[in-house]
Amino acid sequence: MEKKNMTPDEISVELSSRRTGMSFQRTRMSADRTLMSVIRTSLSLISFGFTIAQVFEKLKMEKVLSGGGSERHFGITLVVLGVVMLVFGIYFHGKFMWDLRKMRESMRAEALIHGESQFPVSMTWITAVLLLFIGLFAIYSMVFRGGPFG
Repeated sequence: MEKKNMTPDEISVELSSRRTGMSFQRTRMSADRTLMSVIRTSLSLISFGFTIAQVFEKLKMEKVLSGGGSERHFGITLVVLGVVMLVFGIYFHGKFMWDLRKMRESMRAEALIHGESQFPVSMTWITAVLLLFIGLFAIYSMVFRGGPFG
């Protein structure tokens, strides 16, 4: 729109449309920050559980400790908990972003917002999926004592 010929009402509508468009971007970034929090917690659980299991496994191999393997089970449980938490985080993030995109497209179709900026694929989501695979490989390595981390 040409700014010189705009009425005050048109200017108000234009500003409102831009603010609403920017609020979609802020909401998207907020969802990414939430997923990052899930990633941090999951990574902590996965790495701590894997480390516990590996340390106690090495101590048993060196015959420093003997036991029934409860430490290994505890480590596996922590890794599984981290992976499950990550699965739920990825799912809810994906669902939220899908709904946000649909709402944005609906508002764009009704000309309530411009929608000029893109909604790119979330790098946070890609990182979460990669960490999920690492967690699954860690579980496999711990349970079957093989694989990429065994």
